[in-house]
Amino acid sequence: MAVTKGCKALVEAARTQIENVPVAEAIALHGQADVVFVDIRDPRELERDGMIPGAFHAPRGMLEFWVDPDSPYYKDIFGSGKRFVLYCASGWRSALATATLVDMGLTPVAHVDGGFGAWKKAGGPTAEKPAKDAA
Repeated sequence: MAVTKGCKALVEAARTQIENVPVAEAIALHGQADVVFVDIRDPRELERDGMIPGAFHAPRGMLEFWVDPDSPYYKDIFGSGKRFVLYCASGWRSALATATLVDMGLTPVAHVDGGFGAWKKAGGPTAEKPAKDAA
């Protein structure tokens, strides 16, 4: 069976439905009390590359379950009413994840355009992965 809509098309479609935060704006948001950065990358990526200081780690495979209050895996942070800014390595996974959370009704939610790679390139602060993962 041939793929009729590739991953690039899916990401571009998602980007038209979500808030795409430019990296300079994301860096300016860092540290604000009403903003939670959510790192959706694989734990191995965090160990290898670090993360945004203070970010909440929600692995992509568990995100919807952690956001849904009716799920046995629900995490209270997603009911905090804060602004959620998701990121991954390059902004593809976070665009798709943000679109899904918008579909679920979570607001306000956005993603870092260009992901953690753009964040680091722009000189955003980074930290090592905490010893104990949030998962």
